[in-house]
Amino acid sequence: MASTNNVTELIFTGLFQDPEVQRVCFVVFLPVYLATVVGNGLIVLTVCISKSLQSPMYFFLSYLSLAEISYSSTVVPKFITDLLAETKTISLEGCLAQIFFFHFFGVAEILLLVVMAYDRYVAICKPLHYMNIMSRQLCHLLVAGSWLGGFFHSIIQILVTIQLTFCGPNVIDHYFCDLQPLFKLACTDTFVEGMTVLANSGLISVCSLLILVSSYIVILVNLRNHSAEGRRKALSTCASHITVVILFFGPAVFLYMRPSSTFMEDKLVAVFYTVITPMLNPIIYTLRNAEVKIAMRRLWSKKNSGMA
Repeated sequence: MASTNNVTELIFTGLFQDPEVQRVCFVVFLPVYLATVVGNGLIVLTVCISKSLQSPMYFFLSYLSLAEISYSSTVVPKFITDLLAETKTISLEGCLAQIFFFHFFGVAEILLLVVMAYDRYVAICKPLHYMNIMSRQLCHLLVAGSWLGGFFHSIIQILVTIQLTFCGPNVIDHYFCDLQPLFKLACTDTFVEGMTVLANSGLISVCSLLILVSSYIVILVNLRNHSAEGRRKALSTCASHITVVILFFGPAVFLYMRPSSTFMEDKLVAVFYTVITPMLNPIIYTLRNAEVKIAMRRLWSKKNSGMA
């Protein structure tokens, strides 16, 4: 950290200013976060234990759920506790750590979604070669690549940010640390740094979205050669994944494809992708997937029989 920094502590303005509204938000968002951890954790546990969910699709799903828990946990616990605090503070080092892990798990999740799209492409377009192509070794390499991609992305964002100096004010117009709100507090012009981090995030997001869209166009075209039953099963599996992709990229497009602002709707959209979406993903995958539901019932039955 540069020695000219006068700011050691930052203050969040929060989501709302009214204490009553903040208390209502606490009552609403705490169960949502707990549901996120329990729901995604249950998917990870079920895939690890169940012998019927050992295919690459569920292997990737378990890591996606793990990324969801981690991604939400970088922001939501602090956000929830701040709802009951009069002054919402965080150290500058803590702010940088939050930015690092938020981007790390977020990009890892994007890359895992791309990996899952590739898995569906191979399963539907090259079914006879599926098990040879999607070997256990390749699956581990793809997951490791997703985590490494998130790590290198976050390192670049942090290396750009730590070059800046912060000499006041120290109030962030948000409820968590992110790059653009933090850049507004820098003593110097941040145009170059802002463009660098935007290009870093934008390149990954745009390339990933193009790959995802292309993959599903190819899959949908290829499905014309399948039987009616084969199309139904493939579309059922893909629908869950497409829904998650839309929920993930929709808010990002809203926030990053228009000029930076302090609009209240920016914070509300951020609540959607940090608090709501991670809770919805396990619901989407379990409600539309009979195999996961059956495996969860078996796990629950074993637990009850073991307690009897």
